[in-house]
Amino acid sequence: MYLLFDLDGTLTDSQIGITRSVDYALRTVMNIKTEDLSTLTNYIGPPLINGFMENHHVDLETSKRCVKAYRERYEKIGLLELEVYKGIPEMLETLHKAGFKLAVATSKPEVFAKQILKNINLADYFETVCGATLDGKIDTKDAVIAEVLNRLNDLDKDNCLMIGDRKHDIEGAKKHNIKGIGVLWGFGTKKELENAGAYKLFKTPNEFTNWIISKKDC
Repeated sequence: MYLLFDLDGTLTDSQIGITRSVDYALRTVMNIKTEDLSTLTNYIGPPLINGFMENHHVDLETSKRCVKAYRERYEKIGLLELEVYKGIPEMLETLHKAGFKLAVATSKPEVFAKQILKNINLADYFETVCGATLDGKIDTKDAVIAEVLNRLNDLDKDNCLMIGDRKHDIEGAKKHNIKGIGVLWGFGTKKELENAGAYKLFKTPNEFTNWIISKKDC
């Protein structure tokens, strides 16, 4: 069985690095200073190009400038400003030993995702790490999942799950007829994930691990 994991809000708590980099972009491009960075958590999960347009109501060209400014800070500092959620290393170790095939499917640029996973010593657990491209050709969760499926060409969709904390993970999985698992330790709410059509919801990594191991043993 293949398990596709989101990164931000699922494997790592990346709030500080992302929100500080969004704040930097808003200040640099539009001279907007955000006093409470927790108000910027909506940027965690969906593609940034959409985030600036939806959350700050800017046009496409301004959003592109914001993304460029964001990456100026993020690639130097922001990608280091994160923590691995409690229980994630143990979950991955258990799943790997149990024979599950693991992959990462993230809307974060792939080059950043690979560097982060290497920095936090989790890279070796994954068959492939797939993310957005810097040129924008792959930028939605739907497109990222499509690329993962292309790379894992022996994948059986009936034996595949997408695990993530936001509606984009669940909706992207559904477009490819894959069941989406919602995790409640990230940035999405129970209501958001239920409305998106999550197959199951889990409160902790250990709870998910016990469930998926039991399904495998059936």
